[in-house]
Amino acid sequence: MSTLRYALKKLAGLLLVLLVTSFLVFGLLYLAPGTPLSFILGPRGGTPEQIAAVTAKYHLDDPFPVRYLAWLGDVLHGDFGQSIVYRQDVSGMISGRVGTTVALVLLSALIITVAGIGWGTFAALKPGRIGGTISALASAALSTPVFVIGVALISLFAVALNWFPVFGSGDGGWDTLRHLALPALALSFGSTAYLVRITRAAVEEEGAREHVQTAVARALPRRTIIGRHILRNAMVPVTTVLGLTVASLVAGSVVVENVFAIDGLGSLLVKAILQRDFAVVQAVVLVLVLGFVVINAVVDILYTFIDPRISMGRKP
Repeated sequence: MSTLRYALKKLAGLLLVLLVTSFLVFGLLYLAPGTPLSFILGPRGGTPEQIAAVTAKYHLDDPFPVRYLAWLGDVLHGDFGQSIVYRQDVSGMISGRVGTTVALVLLSALIITVAGIGWGTFAALKPGRIGGTISALASAALSTPVFVIGVALISLFAVALNWFPVFGSGDGGWDTLRHLALPALALSFGSTAYLVRITRAAVEEEGAREHVQTAVARALPRRTIIGRHILRNAMVPVTTVLGLTVASLVAGSVVVENVFAIDGLGSLLVKAILQRDFAVVQAVVLVLVLGFVVINAVVDILYTFIDPRISMGRKP
């Protein structure tokens, strides 16, 4: 499959997923108990004039498909509507917070990649007590909830040792990095442990293959054997798991941002749900799904760079 054809196929799939997701997200308002008017005007309702104004503003008299197409058209032009609670444009609210969530996810992904692959490879190349200890610690970390890790990190490094700030996202640069260090550790803790186990299994499996044993018998340098014959082949399944793990960070950031009081998309989503601000909920969920889909598409493309023998669009 040619590169252009593969790229067009992935783009079409991405657009289809986003279209279906947009339909489901928009329908949340109408699937929830009650009517849209009850969410907009509150449980006490409003005067006939208020009801008429809200009905006209949100086109509640139009059929559902018409309302959806009108909303989708606005979204394609970057208009997510107006927040019912804050009376602000949702696009502006998202643009002011998306950078924080992206920075948190990227920092967490970096920790997962370096620590997960590094410790997993080390555990595989050092069988026995060292490898067993690393695997045991990984299993313990994997079974610990994210919010428990977050509270423990705050208690130790922020309160007791006063090394890192307790909450917030900082003012940019080094200050933002300090503020996001503990949240990124909490978000990446379990995923790093999982990647350690996957990497160890993949490296051990590749190390037992015939071509590796042949390379050892030919007395090739150990660095060459590990880098060219073991790690390169082991990275294919590891990349698959890493891609899914990084994509899941988008959803996991919702919990971490609330634990550390970070003004990202996750905390905005929780507040919007509690306040029944459905315009914000729809927009944030759509943005988070977009991030998830894009990350998975990037992982598919990375396969061909890791192993050229894998053709475009064909996973091992």
